[in-house]
Amino acid sequence: MTHIQHPATLTAPTLPQAIGNGISALAATHLQVDIAPYSGMEEGDLIELFWNNCFVASRKVTPGKIGTFTHLWVPESFVQDGPARVHYQILQIGHGPARSAVTTVRVKTLCPGGQPSARLNHESRDENQHLAPVGMPETIRRYGVNSRQARRGVPLTIEPYLNMSTGDAITLRWGDVRLDLAEIQAKGVGQAINVWVPSQVIVEAGDDCRLEVTYCILDRVGNNSRWAPARTVRIAACSPAAPTRPASPAPGYQPRRPGSPCEPG
Repeated sequence: MTHIQHPATLTAPTLPQAIGNGISALAATHLQVDIAPYSGMEEGDLIELFWNNCFVASRKVTPGKIGTFTHLWVPESFVQDGPARVHYQILQIGHGPARSAVTTVRVKTLCPGGQPSARLNHESRDENQHLAPVGMPETIRRYGVNSRQARRGVPLTIEPYLNMSTGDAITLRWGDVRLDLAEIQAKGVGQAINVWVPSQVIVEAGDDCRLEVTYCILDRVGNNSRWAPARTVRIAACSPAAPTRPASPAPGYQPRRPGSPCEPG
């Protein structure tokens, strides 16, 4: 006889790969869901997992798994961009199904700047050719950065990129020094980003005849754009100027002492 089951207080499932309730492209390829042990867990219980109310996986409880977490995986074909509701239910012999609380996540598989192309990246696997190099004033591109410009700082521009979204975090790399920029706000989506490289960053990176300047983007769920193609610039800001010798007065005629070589007479 089947007993009527009142709503159970089964905890919501957890997704250990989620970042801020978000699922990235990498996580979506092998998405794990964890289900905590529950009261009355018995051998033979059937745990069924649902993604947006669609059955995706199940597991029977074996004697060695009583009182432990159950790990299930969501097929990649179910993990589509947008919000998703995840829950599970427990089927026990002699009881009706007990449904868990729901976990809501948002899937975002579109990488900032677009998916790096293997065809374009045959030389560097860490570069995304879909991103534009940083923009900088024409005079700096042609002649580099001198000490006066270094004291003032250098303006740069990052052009809007594909899949730009709120919460994107951009890291600028000036030589070997990294500078974390403020996260993208809603009003900044689709707009160019103006960056001011402070003097201390320029000094720390030091002088270089071909210093590389680039950036990468990490979105709010962990998708990484990889590095933009680098812009190279000449830096001659930190080398001290060669000291100038004071001008010496023109020597007047000084007769040689008697007996000196080449002294006439």
